[in-house]
Amino acid sequence: MSDNPHPSPSAVQASHAIRAIISRLRRRILNASAVDDLTLGQTSVLARLSGEGGVTASELASAEGVRHQSMTAMVAALAARELVVRRPDPADGRRLLIELTPEGRRRLEEGRQVRTEWLAERLQDRCTEEERQAVIAALAVLERLTHD
Repeated sequence: MSDNPHPSPSAVQASHAIRAIISRLRRRILNASAVDDLTLGQTSVLARLSGEGGVTASELASAEGVRHQSMTAMVAALAARELVVRRPDPADGRRLLIELTPEGRRRLEEGRQVRTEWLAERLQDRCTEEERQAVIAALAVLERLTHD
């Protein structure tokens, strides 16, 4: 909207505030649905796998911002709980593709439901109707930021 190469002070302030709030809110939402035997990282991997047809540990590590060795250990833990399965890549038998199992998908959906309920309850209990409408309006503005 602006040809000015330097963001205004309000744009910089809003940027910092949005990033901080989104980070805190994400952690709170994930903590609200954390299952005792899964870490936040494992929950994040399950969520990432839900949209994929099968990915390698290297691809997951890159997407999650962790070392390959850390991801390999995380995948092994998830496989031990029968939440993911490793299958040979049909295009390259040397590679293993990681996919959700039906139980992994069920656990993921259960967690999503808990997170949705937690946030809806917080919005209901801590915000007025006017504030909830302001949140909806602000989200429409933020949504515009995600489109090119």
